[in-house]
Amino acid sequence: MRPDLSILIPTWNNLDCLQHCLKSLRANLFPNTEIVLHINDGSDGTLAWAREQHIPHTHTEKNVGICYAMNLARSKARGRYLMYLNDDMFVCPGLDRLLLARAKAFHDAGIEHFMVSGTLIEALDSGNDAAIVADYGSDWTDFREQDLLRDLARLAKPDWRGATWPPLLLPADTWDIVGGFSIEFSPGMYSDPDLSMKLWHIGCRHFLGVGDALVYHFASRSTKRIKHNHGRLQFLRKWGIASSTFTRHVLQRGQPWQGALPEAETNSAYRRRAVLDALKLRLR
Repeated sequence: MRPDLSILIPTWNNLDCLQHCLKSLRANLFPNTEIVLHINDGSDGTLAWAREQHIPHTHTEKNVGICYAMNLARSKARGRYLMYLNDDMFVCPGLDRLLLARAKAFHDAGIEHFMVSGTLIEALDSGNDAAIVADYGSDWTDFREQDLLRDLARLAKPDWRGATWPPLLLPADTWDIVGGFSIEFSPGMYSDPDLSMKLWHIGCRHFLGVGDALVYHFASRSTKRIKHNHGRLQFLRKWGIASSTFTRHVLQRGQPWQGALPEAETNSAYRRRAVLDALKLRLR
């Protein structure tokens, strides 16, 4: 039987984090859900462990980054919906159930394309308007799990606009129409807003952040080890506007949820920012 949901998790020699992440996920996994890994390298024992646990996975001998990893994992996924989850996240109870319920509600309402995201809890303020800043530890070794679980009801926030970062969920058909992550953004910086922009161009206007679907994020355990691509400039060259303009003025990231987003061209602030972005690109 086809699963309702496939949860795709890329990982790169991060076995301890991955095991903790999967433990938190499986503690309250929604029925008829599958987990698919992409294992970059895996020489730290990840590959052998995944085989022992019979976890569906794809594998590359070297780190190919997020874009290739997610597209490879997609090739093994069978679910009607796909969820992108990072291995440095603690999954709070109900995440997959809450996101899947919103996805099914969109489909029942006849909305074909949408993106639904959970809400990050982070120890430090990263400038993400949609995240919740609350310190429950910087690593698994000092993680105060029971304190976090006790405080979940207090930490939850109202639903918000501008879903673009993991944990995110979208229909598998939508993923395939836009071709998943764009490999020109490898190893992956700014591939998330690029995916949202591709959805925007096929008519998607529902980018929902679910305020009580929570994960605790230990923040960039893998991205600190890689040489970053110039994602900000790549996004600007590809789309003609800056990623910040897109997320703030088009997706309205972090603003209260009010349903479908308006067309960006009607927003004068967006038009001004787009002109400035184009000028900056020419100067670069």
